[in-house]
Amino acid sequence: MKVGYIQASPIFGEKEKNFEQVKNLISDIKADLLVLPELFTTGYTFTSKKEAESFAEGLEGPTAYFLIELSKKINTTIVGGFVEKFKDEIFNSAMIVSRSEVLGVYRKLHLYNKEKLWFSPGNKPPKIYKIEDVNIGIMICFDWIFPETARSLALLGADIIAHPANLVLPYCQKAMVTRCLENRVYAITANRVGEEKRGDDHFKFTGKSQITSYNGGVLSSAPNNEIHVDFVDIDITKARDKNLNDYNNLFEDRHIEFYYNTDK
Repeated sequence: MKVGYIQASPIFGEKEKNFEQVKNLISDIKADLLVLPELFTTGYTFTSKKEAESFAEGLEGPTAYFLIELSKKINTTIVGGFVEKFKDEIFNSAMIVSRSEVLGVYRKLHLYNKEKLWFSPGNKPPKIYKIEDVNIGIMICFDWIFPETARSLALLGADIIAHPANLVLPYCQKAMVTRCLENRVYAITANRVGEEKRGDDHFKFTGKSQITSYNGGVLSSAPNNEIHVDFVDIDITKARDKNLNDYNNLFEDRHIEFYYNTDK
């Protein structure tokens, strides 16, 4: 299976220009799964909830239309981030598109910094999307710091975790090595580059998008300051073997009866 990412540099508030940037980067792409950054359609640094709401859309909006057309053009499953409006709430979400249709949406559970002022936290549990014989899970950016997110997806059967991101902290790329090793899953972290200075905030995005292997190996690492596209071939069957050696299985060896009960 060939998987990859686009490390883009969105222009704040310019959806059509951001669509065009991505479109221009995929002219010769032939792959099975493509991951785009978090909020690739709008940029990240909102100054008010009202501003964030002004960019929100449903599953029949311009982002869905763009990704469906892109999926048709390159015959690829795509995961990308956008501002989602659902009823009276807005979410930092990622949609998955395949076979020319929106298969579903993941709403970011763990909001970072001022995201808590603009977005509602995700209100649906993580889910696996089965594309042919491959199980794909989704998490978004700051979800990485909570090991429960990746573990939940792995226990649900994820072979690959698609991980759209707008990273500003320097820790995620190294942490994903552990997330993949402890769950024996592949992960595609699609970050962005560039800076946004709006209101009181000034964010410099760290780039270094990364494809991490089931054994913690880094299969692809992008530069920290350039738009970049990369793809690698992976063997899905490796992610389905949870045996670390002849005596240790990462899931079967858990002693959940002694772990802290979060319901209490």
